[in-house]
Amino acid sequence: MAHQSDQPTGGKVWRQAARQHWVVTAAQLAALGFGREAVKHRVSTGRLHPVARGVYAVGRPALTREGRWMTALLACGYLSEPLASGGRPGPSVVLSHGSAAALLGIGKQRGDVEVSVRLDRRRRRPGIRVHRRLSLRDEDVGFCERIPVTSPGQTILDMAARLPRIEVERMIDEADRLDLIYPPELRAALEDHPPQPGLARLRTWLDRRTFRLTRSKLERWFLPLAARAGLPLPETKAWVNGYEVDFHWPGLRLVVETDGLRHHRTPAQQARDHERDQAHAASRYTCLRFTHEQVRYEPQHVLATLRPVARRLLAGT
Repeated sequence: MAHQSDQPTGGKVWRQAARQHWVVTAAQLAALGFGREAVKHRVSTGRLHPVARGVYAVGRPALTREGRWMTALLACGYLSEPLASGGRPGPSVVLSHGSAAALLGIGKQRGDVEVSVRLDRRRRRPGIRVHRRLSLRDEDVGFCERIPVTSPGQTILDMAARLPRIEVERMIDEADRLDLIYPPELRAALEDHPPQPGLARLRTWLDRRTFRLTRSKLERWFLPLAARAGLPLPETKAWVNGYEVDFHWPGLRLVVETDGLRHHRTPAQQARDHERDQAHAASRYTCLRFTHEQVRYEPQHVLATLRPVARRLLAGT
């Protein structure tokens, strides 16, 4: 009879573990009716495996990457109750920084698992870097793969405080590709964001005049616009008049550059740009420039410029 009465309780443990990537806490086991001796028995028989202080893997000791992240969260106080209740504020313990970037697919974790705690306490755990963050807002946290995590925008902002610009821009580009957050949305989210390290530099990096997408991303967005404007398929990464250009229509003597202003800030860089434009003009080329921001988020402006130019050049062929 004792064995039969244990079946429903055991089923609850499995369901709880399945929601948490096969790890549970001692407090959750106690809430489900497992006393200390029952836990010890299941550890000795290989049904539970200690993986952190007060946290057990269920069924097998090996953990997935998600299981390791969940172990760190549970060890820091996340979800001590047996079941998550609805209608609560955002989670008080979340994966953050490099670990959040890895979970969201926009970066890599380097070193310890990183966790942010929205409580007035900090638990020290081996292999876990804990950030105490009382000001972290509900809109800055959420869930991914059933794991509490900082939002894509908050994660990028956190990493902006420690990574160089090129790596942060790579994260933004990947978040855009995965439809997690788009540069205009990120820019808007920063408008009323509470002060924190990295905020000012990320705002600068996201300036509409200087932010750029990667070349492959750019081609994916620009080429359909060129086709809608009535232009044939261009050459890409072509050399014209001694300069590499983004898009080239040799039969129309048309060049489109989409470098934005990121590489055109110093007087020397601006002088080289003038030389490029002058070389194209001397060879009777039409040269247009669009920012990456315009190509991705202002397609109607790009079309309004391309269409009359395309009509004029096509009529002259």
